[in-house]
Amino acid sequence: MLRYLDAETFAQAIASGTALIYFGASWCTPCKNISPVIEEIAAENPDITVGRIDVDEHGIVAAEYDIISIPTLLFFKDGKLMDSSIGVVGKNIIQTKIDALK
Repeated sequence: MLRYLDAETFAQAIASGTALIYFGASWCTPCKNISPVIEEIAAENPDITVGRIDVDEHGIVAAEYDIISIPTLLFFKDGKLMDSSIGVVGKNIIQTKIDALK
């Protein structure tokens, strides 16, 4: 399930296990295009945390990770940033990055 995160819940979401965090904004057309893919990934991977952060509402988290382009996907393992993708990427690429962290 895709969870909407803020600064506090973000820290909890990445603390342990595998996490995919999607940074986007409501006005971003590429974000709208990738959102259904992220929702599918979340549904197909119930063993990981999948979260979304709106960069307009929670810019402090985006700034912490130097997010300057959206959509951006960050892949975490036990609180450590392991990989990232910027822009619209295919579902198979996202899944491959997740599988590498499991």
